Amino acid sequence: MTLIRWRPLHDVTAWNPGSDLWGEFSNMHHDIDRMFDRFLQGGTSNDGNVSSWLPAVDIVERDADYVVKIEVPGVKKEDIKITVADDVLTIRGEKKQEKESKEKNYHRVERAYGSFQRSFTLPSFVQSDKIKASYDNGVLTIALPKVEEAKPKEIEVKVK
Repeated sequence: MTLIRWRPLHDVTAWNPGSDLWGEFSNMHHDIDRMFDRFLQGGTSNDGNVSSWLPAVDIVERDADYVVKIEVPGVKKEDIKITVADDVLTIRGEKKQEKESKEKNYHRVERAYGSFQRSFTLPSFVQSDKIKASYDNGVLTIALPKVEEAKPKEIEVKVK
């Protein structure tokens, strides 16, 4: 069964050429982005279904390290794998779908399931042997410490 996105007010409201064309362009842009995301991920999950789940990631640079936060609600800690190879950080995981019951009459299914993979090229001054990760309330946090030489140093300027 193919699910189709429901847009209840899409064709009901009055048409305004200025804002409506921009809205349509924005929707088309979003749909194309999702299509390319599926293509770059391989497009299908293990069971042959199209996978459209790509968790959001924040990357922040601090004085001593970089912090990567990735939202993976509903994913068990055991289903997440973090690897570093050739200065590339790769985060893989899988959000498993609950078994559907034949007794239930589903009216809408919007939650995304399937495998995901995110990869990021690390700067050369990250200490890959000291990377630490923690998982709390559906947020995976990875700390990537910088080598001493890369940390910013403050030099006091004395005025005479």
